[in-house]
Amino acid sequence: MTVALDLAPASEAEVAEIIADCHARRAPLRIVGGGTRVENRAPGEALSLSRLSGVVAYSPGEMTLIARPGTPLPEIRTMLEAEGQALAFEPPDLRGILGGNSTPTLGGMVAANASGPRRVLAGACRDHLLGVRFVDGRGRLLKNGGRVMKNVTGLDLSKLLAGSHGTLAVLTEVVLKTLPLLPARATLAFSGVTQATALRIFTAALSTPFEVSGAVHVGGTAYLRIEGLERQLAYRRDRLLALLAEHRPDVLDDAPWDAIRDVAHFAGGGPLWRILCKPTDAPEICAGLRTIGGDSSLDWGGGLIWYRGPGNPRALAPHATLIRRDTATGPAFPPQSGAVARLQDGLRRAFDPAGILNPGLMEA
Repeated sequence: MTVALDLAPASEAEVAEIIADCHARRAPLRIVGGGTRVENRAPGEALSLSRLSGVVAYSPGEMTLIARPGTPLPEIRTMLEAEGQALAFEPPDLRGILGGNSTPTLGGMVAANASGPRRVLAGACRDHLLGVRFVDGRGRLLKNGGRVMKNVTGLDLSKLLAGSHGTLAVLTEVVLKTLPLLPARATLAFSGVTQATALRIFTAALSTPFEVSGAVHVGGTAYLRIEGLERQLAYRRDRLLALLAEHRPDVLDDAPWDAIRDVAHFAGGGPLWRILCKPTDAPEICAGLRTIGGDSSLDWGGGLIWYRGPGNPRALAPHATLIRRDTATGPAFPPQSGAVARLQDGLRRAFDPAGILNPGLMEA
């Protein structure tokens, strides 16, 4: 029996029914959230998760949030802030760099493993994911993990699905750990420094016990952020100032961290790439990027490079993802080879044997 497809399902059962039918017919599906993470050119009918929205449960005392994937991320932020809490990994809002009127969603955040500057201290999105419910490529409704922090036996599939960009399964519910908002913040700003000097600053600061929660270089200025209780914040700030006195930093009570998080400095046109690398390789990669005519910034203490400009940076850094295509051509995601490619293909066959979920997304 062929299902009359409702491509904006409002329940898990409807998601499972649609995918089971498409699996039987080998009909591809393009999984759609807010469209604010990466340009999705996968073929097939769009399966929108916008109606699969809403908070299932939120327990501030247990610091646990359960919500459906179509829930708008700004609503989650507002709700958590009202209780003095936040998603500690600081997910970015990339609407400004991708354009359009879409709203980022919780499911898209998890599917992209979206993590902001605080990743250097708090870890990535997947590190705060306690459990998931999802529908695989056969149309089976499955769950993994739980609703509290505990030891996990077997394979933690929630960590595997985070960052898979909808190529393995369709999320229908996510469970996330929340953490208290930190009441005070200070930023050390190092003006007029090169990326190589910024990396030396980051290396020195991040090797201390002073819990740096942001280490970025944007527009010729390096920023170090610390957060916490007022009294201990002052101690950590003074120790970092003494350690880095030769660089003569300014102390800012506030800095444009939301804009930095959202890569606002690269809003507008031009191809935009997200490059992952070893922090020690960042200055050399950025020097090479300058030779092909673009601009770059550093995040995660040098582990993340944002590059806007011409050319294909994969000749310099193989782990480069094309976030905003503009005039650029070729695959958005870096090609895999060898054992990694075999593992990736094996996982896709296990989760989605007919290859219907975002087919070709990683190659398009």
